[in-house]
Amino acid sequence: MVYLESHSFNKDVFVQYNSTVGKFVGFTEQGVKWAEEWNKDEADMQKMKAAVDTICKYNAQIKDVSIIDKSVKPRVMLSSVKQANGRHPAMLLCSAYNFYPEKIKVYWMRDGKVVTPDVFSTMELADGDWYYQIHSELEYTPKSGEKISCVVEHATL
Repeated sequence: MVYLESHSFNKDVFVQYNSTVGKFVGFTEQGVKWAEEWNKDEADMQKMKAAVDTICKYNAQIKDVSIIDKSVKPRVMLSSVKQANGRHPAMLLCSAYNFYPEKIKVYWMRDGKVVTPDVFSTMELADGDWYYQIHSELEYTPKSGEKISCVVEHATL
């Protein structure tokens, strides 16, 4: 988390405090003068350094609570898109619909191990109504007795 405080005029940034840098940095002749002066005020610098905790983390916690209240579990559907025949492999489709927030992880497992080859996935797609969807396909050649599963990880699950 980074706290930034910028002072600008007509879209030009004169001076900026960056908590990663730990001081004011000037970007114009006047901004350099201000930064030198402001960086000398030890009491103000302590407040600026504490801003990550007092402002950023405090507001992030409030925002997290308000988002978690509005979280919606994904509706997951698994379907066989194509049956294996002859030389052509089968294809499974795993889709997660109507979830919020956007961050989600969808992956395939075969006999308890994560499958990475022959997996094709979309990005999270916005539905236009604050909800999202994602789709993942697994192309595979079925083997007797194997267990294949689609795993969905989301904040609501």
